Amino acid sequence: MPEASPARSVPCEACPFRSFHAVFRDFTPDELEFISGFKVGELRVEHGNTFLMQGTSSAHLYTVLSGWAFRYKLLPDGRRQILNYALPGDFVGLQGAVLNAMEHSVEALTDMVLCIFPRDRLWELHRGHPTLAFDLTWLSAREEQILDEHLLSVGRRTAIERIAYLLLHLFTRAKQLGLAEGNAVPFPLTQQHVADTLGMSLVHTNKTFQRLRRSGAVRWDRNELEILDPAELGQIAQYDAAERAVRPFI
Repeated sequence: MPEASPARSVPCEACPFRSFHAVFRDFTPDELEFISGFKVGELRVEHGNTFLMQGTSSAHLYTVLSGWAFRYKLLPDGRRQILNYALPGDFVGLQGAVLNAMEHSVEALTDMVLCIFPRDRLWELHRGHPTLAFDLTWLSAREEQILDEHLLSVGRRTAIERIAYLLLHLFTRAKQLGLAEGNAVPFPLTQQHVADTLGMSLVHTNKTFQRLRRSGAVRWDRNELEILDPAELGQIAQYDAAERAVRPFI
């Protein structure tokens, strides 16, 4: 079960993301002072637990300090659509209905540590720190861009293109965070997660992945994803591998 930590194991001043200069924008001294006061603690979540629940109210927002999660919605009959994945540095819990009930759920794919921020103090951030407020807008726009690509996958990409794009997208995000060893990254998804992300049946997902594996472009087993032929996988996925801009975090 989620467990709140009364003390901080990682103070904001020593946040590991501050050293990832090629990935994250660092705070100014004034911003760092505010964020340090904005953070009220840490939450440890075990693999498989849901820490934000669709239809309920949450007093908190979170930044992923370590671990993977996925954001999803459920239909009344239990069918699940996975919307996106959260990796270290991602801000979780922000939505259109900022102060109302959650419109989605978030489940831990691995054991996680989350930085906790009170939702009702967002006003202070917007009022006193316009650059951080812009950062939140940037993060929301990035989420929209990722969802646009997922919608394109579900609506227009072929099955093999969908899977290739998802694998390459998540591999690229993980590699940018320093989680890769060579061309391999830890990969906690199952084929059911992939099916629920791409709107495919589990059988169709499995058969399509076997086709992708026979291409020699990718290996995925034992919770590890290895890109054997990045050019081939990129061509199958029609993936834009352009350099990504340094991004903010909260």
